[in-house]
Amino acid sequence: MGKIIALANQKGGVGKTTTTINLAASLATLEKTVLVVDADPQANASSGLGVNLQEVDCSLYECLIDHADVRDAIYTTDIDGLDIIPSHIDLVGAEIEMLNMENRERMISKILEPLRSEYDYILIDCSPSLGLITVNSLTAADSVIIPVQCEYFALEGISKLLNTIKIIKQKLNPKLEIEGFLLTMYDSRLRLANQIFDEVKRHFQELVFKTVIQRNVKLSESPSHGLPVILYDADSTGSKNHLALAKEIINKNNK
Repeated sequence: MGKIIALANQKGGVGKTTTTINLAASLATLEKTVLVVDADPQANASSGLGVNLQEVDCSLYECLIDHADVRDAIYTTDIDGLDIIPSHIDLVGAEIEMLNMENRERMISKILEPLRSEYDYILIDCSPSLGLITVNSLTAADSVIIPVQCEYFALEGISKLLNTIKIIKQKLNPKLEIEGFLLTMYDSRLRLANQIFDEVKRHFQELVFKTVIQRNVKLSESPSHGLPVILYDADSTGSKNHLALAKEIINKNNK
């Protein structure tokens, strides 16, 4: 049975999508079968994995609102074993359209459940909000990775997210666990980055991944080429960091 992991943080610009794309590509490189679910209307994970959004006929939106067959929404990528369910800008309106639907918090869960047996890992890239689609993603997930950028205000808003996770655990998804806090955009030369690193470690202890994602030019450039960094520059720091993260997750889950 595959494991569903949501990547969430309602603060924008913390590296959620970058982590989703590159963790997925690294897991696939390590011969795991991976499905990325792009649950962000900005659809950056979709374009970052080379999906031409103009050519997408069926996306997560159609699965949620028109009850389209999820298999029609699965697209392959340039990496063997890595597939994606793309997003669409229409997803912005989906939250309003879903309001009157029955079991509205469990719709993504219903879509993904039949796919569990087909993938080792299903990664959901959440939007930077705590709206209904993110609640859906967390209800569908077994665990959540929380990217935290090593910058000022990094810990702002985390308590809000942890509170949301607690509510979802109580009311919708008792099995939801925190997979780990992931420090992103780390620059060891900056005193502030090291202070934040220490603070997150002190707060969350063994819940913090050993792997840290460092600031890296190649990592920033690769999405504009529609490629994960492992295909753009396999020797870059960004590529090595994400490969280390993938290994850490595989070891932690023993699969």
